[in-house]
Amino acid sequence: MRTHLWSLLLLMLIPASRAAATEVDMQLVLAVDISRSMSHVDLATQRRGYAEALTSDEVLAAVSRGMLGRIGVTYVEWSDVERQRVIVDWTLIESPDDASGVARRIIRETGGTMRMTSISTGLAFAAGRFRDSPFTSWRRVIDISGDGPNNDGLPVLAARDRVTAEGITINGLPVMAGGRDVIWHLPDLDLYYRDCVIGGPGAFVLPVRGWENFGDAIRRKLVLEIADTRPAAPPERLHRASAYDCLIGEKILNRMRQRDN
Repeated sequence: MRTHLWSLLLLMLIPASRAAATEVDMQLVLAVDISRSMSHVDLATQRRGYAEALTSDEVLAAVSRGMLGRIGVTYVEWSDVERQRVIVDWTLIESPDDASGVARRIIRETGGTMRMTSISTGLAFAAGRFRDSPFTSWRRVIDISGDGPNNDGLPVLAARDRVTAEGITINGLPVMAGGRDVIWHLPDLDLYYRDCVIGGPGAFVLPVRGWENFGDAIRRKLVLEIADTRPAAPPERLHRASAYDCLIGEKILNRMRQRDN
């Protein structure tokens, strides 16, 4: 009897919003780069890739194999410190129809590219989405994709450490397909993401070497994230003798400004 009363007391102490939250296997924020290094074709390819991945048989099977058979997903786009937007708010996915609804909203988005690349602000914005989530879960994951280094806002390491301190995992999808801003191109962007962006339990990087591979890459990445596994072996071995310079983007920007003065 005493145990029963204690349990009731604990339930009374839980905020109403949390008590009413829907339990899911995972809460996933899809955080997508739309900085000006992306062309309109690149943006359309990204959105189509995420939409097709979410509705794929492989991803839906991964969702159904979870303990609860459902996940919570939100899709956001980000660029500089002033520009982040929610394209698809938190949505429950536990059926093909649920996934199709999310996919349609992603595909409908036609917004263009924006200015700089603030991975740090993108991460902070993505982490804030969990505070507004109607779901509860043991696992919270940010899936961040981008084609260049941080060059705006806080240093990316500081943002990463703040996010992972909350128990959130950050996985990276560096897009290494070239772009219209060659000056920001890093031939080893996967290493930058590995050393400077990802973090938390089971974090991993899955690089994309060409836009033609984007859809397959995001589908594979979502399956791994939903199943809570890492690649058996990295798609490509990442070798580096020392840690990456995580301020490389800021240094490139400073050199550009000095050159223009």
